[in-house]
Amino acid sequence: MFSRLIAVIFLLTYAGLSIAHDPGLSSADLRLKKQGVDIKITFALQDIEAFVPMDSDGDADVTAAEQEAAKPRIAAWVLQGVQLTLDGQIVQPNTAAVVTLDDKNNASIEFQYPQTPSQQLQLQANFLNKLPAVHKQFVTLKNEAGQGISEKMLSQQDSLITLAIPSADSSNNVEHTPISTAFADFLLLGIEHILTGYDHLLFLFSLLIVTRSFWPAIKIITFFTIAHSITLGLAAFNVIEIPSSIVEPLIAATIIYVGVENILRGDHPKGRQWLTFFFGLVHGFGFAAVLREMGISSMETGIMLPLFSFNLGVELGQITVAAVFLPIIWWLHKQPLIGPKLTPVCSIFASLAGAYWLIERTLLS
Repeated sequence: MFSRLIAVIFLLTYAGLSIAHDPGLSSADLRLKKQGVDIKITFALQDIEAFVPMDSDGDADVTAAEQEAAKPRIAAWVLQGVQLTLDGQIVQPNTAAVVTLDDKNNASIEFQYPQTPSQQLQLQANFLNKLPAVHKQFVTLKNEAGQGISEKMLSQQDSLITLAIPSADSSNNVEHTPISTAFADFLLLGIEHILTGYDHLLFLFSLLIVTRSFWPAIKIITFFTIAHSITLGLAAFNVIEIPSSIVEPLIAATIIYVGVENILRGDHPKGRQWLTFFFGLVHGFGFAAVLREMGISSMETGIMLPLFSFNLGVELGQITVAAVFLPIIWWLHKQPLIGPKLTPVCSIFASLAGAYWLIERTLLS
């Protein structure tokens, strides 16, 4: 039975190594101007590279020259997946798309359409069908002054946004997307993110594997939640901004540390809640970076609502995971053949996974 447990842990770890921490989110900003429509679409670079490989020589190192050479292919891939319909007529961009790769591992594609709709605008994001099923795109439509008109979270199941253009005398009566809709969208996105964020889940599992009862586990989860809340406030008010290039390796390092501590100190490490709080701040910055670095903001509340509802979804997701797996962990600890080996074996696998992610996010990034 213990060998089966090891096999399951190995398979879960292997799966996590291959698809850890995919944000599953992109953004599209449309600006309606008198002379046409401007569009800016932003993807995480790892989403783009799945369809437009940049490493042309296969040496696992993407150079600046390779990135520059890939820009026309990135532009072509995005333009093929966008269909803009103005007043019932499909239109084409009048300029070549401009591709920008930033230091936050994002690719932004900007292009313009010469026509201005007088009655209706429709955007169909067909490229969502090529991305993972859980991928979402947050679309915001603004007027020439930059004021929000409409917003919507697109997915493979619903990849179309339609806007009825208000007349000049009714511009103040535009129907905005209800806050409750945006709240629910980002809440669900947060739940999906934690359920597919295998690095975060492995960190939480490594913290909880040493627990044997309800209250120690509750203490760990509570301190983790408080840390996320503090991070949310710091990120929302721009007090501290840490780029993902720093946060992501730190997240991997926290997994290694907790795994090694479990091995060295056994099932009863003291002060685990304070360790959880400190490392929870690091993981919280990782959650906030998913939205902030993508330029996501609600037209009525800015970054506040998306960050709050996204992080709330993360918390609900991790509480659900803990509620399912904690009884299993406690039961396994009571089994004579498994209990003494459960913490060290699981911690070894966790540390190895953390080491892999650390190397991947530093030396191989």
